[in-house]
Amino acid sequence: MIRGIPEVRLIDAEGKQVGIVPLQQAQEMAREKVLDLVEISPTANPPVCKIMDYGKYVFQQKKKQSEAKKKQKVIVVKEVQFRPRIDEHDFDFKKNNIIRFLQHGDKVKAAIRFRGREMTHMELGRAVLDRLLTEIKEYGAAENPNPDVQGNRMTMVIAPVKAAGH
Repeated sequence: MIRGIPEVRLIDAEGKQVGIVPLQQAQEMAREKVLDLVEISPTANPPVCKIMDYGKYVFQQKKKQSEAKKKQKVIVVKEVQFRPRIDEHDFDFKKNNIIRFLQHGDKVKAAIRFRGREMTHMELGRAVLDRLLTEIKEYGAAENPNPDVQGNRMTMVIAPVKAAGH
């Protein structure tokens, strides 16, 4: 167990402080109760040890981790693609999908894909994103006000507004 340390601060099976005792005596007390001597805080001086059932302790730790995992919300990023010269109906359809995703609590990545000579008119893509943001402002807001341009794509991540839907 412990690397040549003569004494430890001991906590008994009921959780009460026993005090600083020799390592040998702590191991004897654990054996008498048919339990394990577990080092809780190795960096303390002297190290803190507790008499407990180690198997039960590991089981409880795993149970706590799984409970914490159940409670955490997984954030999903949905991607919706637009074109710089998008038709009115298509824009409304995609906007409604984005609103639904935001209400569900997901983030949305709005992407404008440019082709050929459309690359010279980046302001058209920016106008589509600006219009989208104004029409969905009660459901979500841009994480970064400036869109990210990489190659032939302009993207903007939209996060749900906290009050929306919840």
